[in-house]
Amino acid sequence: MANVRFWLGFGLLSSLLFFADSVSAQQGISAVTVTTNPDGTQDYSMTLQAVFIMTALSLIPAFIMMMTSFTRIIVVLSILRQAIGLQQSPSNQILIGVSLFLSLFIMSPVFEEINERALQPYLEETMTSKEAFEQAKGPMRAFMLSQTRVRDLETFVRIAGDEDKYEEPADVPLTILIPAFVTSELKTAFQIGFMLFIPFLIIDLVVASILMAMGMMMLSPMIVSLPFKLMLFVLVDGWNLIFGTLATSFGMGV
Repeated sequence: MANVRFWLGFGLLSSLLFFADSVSAQQGISAVTVTTNPDGTQDYSMTLQAVFIMTALSLIPAFIMMMTSFTRIIVVLSILRQAIGLQQSPSNQILIGVSLFLSLFIMSPVFEEINERALQPYLEETMTSKEAFEQAKGPMRAFMLSQTRVRDLETFVRIAGDEDKYEEPADVPLTILIPAFVTSELKTAFQIGFMLFIPFLIIDLVVASILMAMGMMMLSPMIVSLPFKLMLFVLVDGWNLIFGTLATSFGMGV
């Protein structure tokens, strides 16, 4: 039950990072306002704060993909599947599930820090919602900054027209940091994917050359090379290498 409360609470905090200024600093948020009419009937209306919260909750999947390690992992696994030559296996559902739980493993130190600094004090009512949001931003900002290239950050700062506004990378707001972080993640994912493609490409070239020399031009090289690529991937313990490389690429175990 405690774990369920933790993940629900973390999801709420993450989804409301951009709404911190809109949420009242008071402990409770009145979701529904009841108005009694002169004739004794009652009208019910939702407050603007409740609408903001419900809207923010719908953005949780986007925050999970764009502010965590999920993007790099899912792109690398998709490129790996393409390099091996498998179109449907592992399926998209399996790749997304693996990426999600591997992201939870990689992000666990960040989540634990958010839990200690923001979620638990908020649940214990020793910290207001606005203060909890501000505390939750710190670990997420530190994680994204550690994975963002300076060049990508400078590009979005320049596009925003704020070249002389921020003295240090830590001063950059999330509206600039997040797109810079996503750009860096995509670049890193494609670099890892390129390295994964090379050994499988060599097998395809060798098989295609052999088939051409044997005059079997009507036989697809992909059909012949697929078992050899699967055998190579299994012999080198590919899944262990891939997951270990992805984890260490975020600084885990270093």
